Amino acid sequence: MRLKSLLGAGILLAATSMMTGVLAAETMIFRIGTGGISGTYYPVGQAIATMISNPLAKSDCGTLPCGVSGLLAVGQASNGSVANIAGIRSGQIESGFSQSDIAHWARTGTGFYIGDSPDQKIMAIASLYTETIHLAVRQDSGIKSIYDLAGKRVSLDDPGSGTLVDARIILKAYGISETDMDVQYVKASEAIKKMKADKLDAFFVIAGFPSKAISDLSNDIQISLINIDGAAASRITRENEFFSEQTIPAGTYRNVSQVKTLGVGALWIVNKNVDAERAYKITRKFWESLPDFKKSGGHPKLSKISLETAFQSMSVPLHPGAKKYYEENGLLNEKMLRN
Repeated sequence: MRLKSLLGAGILLAATSMMTGVLAAETMIFRIGTGGISGTYYPVGQAIATMISNPLAKSDCGTLPCGVSGLLAVGQASNGSVANIAGIRSGQIESGFSQSDIAHWARTGTGFYIGDSPDQKIMAIASLYTETIHLAVRQDSGIKSIYDLAGKRVSLDDPGSGTLVDARIILKAYGISETDMDVQYVKASEAIKKMKADKLDAFFVIAGFPSKAISDLSNDIQISLINIDGAAASRITRENEFFSEQTIPAGTYRNVSQVKTLGVGALWIVNKNVDAERAYKITRKFWESLPDFKKSGGHPKLSKISLETAFQSMSVPLHPGAKKYYEENGLLNEKMLRN
């Protein structure tokens, strides 16, 4: 893999490494598909890439632990879960983030992927945190419940996103068709621009809270978050085992009251073909470095990642390299693993 094929942060990191020292003789590229830059996947992916990278094979990295010797990890922006699954399948990326339901469906050829062949390449390094479904609306839109979306301008997110898949599940549960609304399919960053310009009434986004995108929007215009609860929500959690009931506390966003909604686990998935020893080292360096990176700041969702929840909503088997790390540390038992 030539360095010039990398995008964004990867180019910058590689260039910086070569200017400040000599890359390890066998530097390996490890790409992490994240999400849109305004979401949660992207900053978390950037942080993890930094944790596990050590392209100069340094033994002393200053105040923070060194990453995997000779590894250049790159957190790449993407359209989200579905796009990351596709990237892993095609070999364009080695790993990425995915909602647990999307990963399970891809692995088993069910749900969103019904009709596709089960993909045994989809494996996991860890469960990271719970993502929360946000349905944000302009406060002056007149939307007080999901049923009020009929006739409104609503974005369901970009094709390739897990948000679009799950938004459709939610709408179906509430008996609302996409034809009932003026539907748009744009990323959260574009939806926010349209909301500010009064060209959009509502949009779905799945992100760990606090979502920077929603925070920025609530600071610029008056918004509300709509409850996803009641009988329809209960039916969703019964029929889709990877969904759970969640609450976004009051004050999480400016002038926004407590909201009852749904959540789904965020997994760090990886191609089965990644060398087992490399996956083991990546897993080990990630967990060993995480406490120091939490102390140094970064996205608030980093504080929610812990070994205690490393198998929460785990919907695909662990990669053998990751499994070796957990086994060595006595962290595996039957209750913690689905597979």
